[in-house]
Amino acid sequence: MLELRAITAGYDRRTPVVRDFSLTVTPGEAVGLLGPSGCGKSTLARVTALLHRPDSGTLLLDGEPVRHWRHRAPREQRTAFGVVFQQPRLSADPRLRLTDLIAEPLRATGRSAEVPDRVAELAATVGLTPDLLARRPHEVSDGQLQRVCLARALVLRPRWLICDEMTAMLDASTSAALVAVVEDYRRTTGASLLAVGHDRTLLQRWCNRTVHWDGRRKDVSAR
Repeated sequence: MLELRAITAGYDRRTPVVRDFSLTVTPGEAVGLLGPSGCGKSTLARVTALLHRPDSGTLLLDGEPVRHWRHRAPREQRTAFGVVFQQPRLSADPRLRLTDLIAEPLRATGRSAEVPDRVAELAATVGLTPDLLARRPHEVSDGQLQRVCLARALVLRPRWLICDEMTAMLDASTSAALVAVVEDYRRTTGASLLAVGHDRTLLQRWCNRTVHWDGRRKDVSAR
């Protein structure tokens, strides 16, 4: 169970981006967070993924309050989340080959022995041919690089996936392919999903329920 209770967060305590937001995501559930640009959706995604400490409120994982964030959070909490952001070029170290981008989380958690098999498996899953893996980000398209970012998000087999505008910069066929990868992963693992975006049609088709957030109030619709 993932619970956000009365979350207020921002980058300057005097002007919070999000005020008093609450949400529960149950095991295996897909929840869409829909709202206009600037309403705080991405900030909420970062709080949920333990990448940004809220100014107030509580985040609970399986009933236990989260007390530390980013690198200070316990490994079992940090690795429970896989995150895909909107702009892959801001998420990828331009110096690394694609194979190393996917392998980063494994090496960071002392699981380097798994790299060859896991990277090959995930590259095939997300639709990357072996010849692409030796390239660097500037040598591939945005769609190919977002496939890399999704593979990296899945490499530690997370229990929760956070997709923050994952398909916003992609064409329709690539978007459909990446959504299908996420859904296949969820079917086989029981992982939960928080999908953030402004495409109402996509979120309503993808998710069990959609939360409409305009920065002040929240409405919920079920699929």
